[in-house]
Amino acid sequence: MAGHNKWSKVKRKKGVADARRSKIWARITRDMMIAAREGGGDPNMNPRLALGIEKAKAENMPKDNIERAIKRGTGEIEGADYEEMTYEGYAPGGVAIFVECLTDNTNRTVADVRHAFSKHGGNLGTSGSVGYLFDRKGLFEIDAAGQDEDDLFMLVAEAGAEDLRQEDGHFVVTTPMEAFAAVQDALEGAGIKPAEAGLVRLPTTTTSLSADDAAKVLRLVDALEELQDVQDVFTTLEMDEATLSALSD
Repeated sequence: MAGHNKWSKVKRKKGVADARRSKIWARITRDMMIAAREGGGDPNMNPRLALGIEKAKAENMPKDNIERAIKRGTGEIEGADYEEMTYEGYAPGGVAIFVECLTDNTNRTVADVRHAFSKHGGNLGTSGSVGYLFDRKGLFEIDAAGQDEDDLFMLVAEAGAEDLRQEDGHFVVTTPMEAFAAVQDALEGAGIKPAEAGLVRLPTTTTSLSADDAAKVLRLVDALEELQDVQDVFTTLEMDEATLSALSD
């Protein structure tokens, strides 16, 4: 997992990323609404919705909030009409940035995203300008404690996963998008609860920078993640352990 995912974990350990719960709930709510709108309100038939519900529970979102988000998505009750938008550009140092948003006001969102790029030395590009540098994948992180690597490999491989590796005390499983639900079901059937699960954009190539230059990129990433409509930010930044250590001190 490249750059920013590792940095996010460093920030969590340091307490830097203590985002307001209301903001986290808002992001999860929007995602559940879109998932329900596109795939129906039954999580047993809608892997994206099931994942959203799991995230909501992990963040202690009340059951009523979860049910209301699903009903808004299916149209049972009225709610804002959210649209999925993506934005692409470059950060300082030539690092590619891919931003995923859910918004009910595209004019506001593009203005906010453009401002963040401009303020932090980046450049917002056109659609497709960096998208080709990322592959859409399913990803699971599973605590390595108590797991037999060979058994886990057989389980996820039979369900369609394409890779399993050990990293920082976790097994990281990547899947084609179309196999995400099958792998999710296989893990659930085996009683394995991933620490993290979701659809991500993995860079096909990465850019290494000095700690100072990497910090400039991460300031842009942090600014984007603070925007109310931004769901996820992916980059081609590659940070080795020395750079991570320098940034976390």
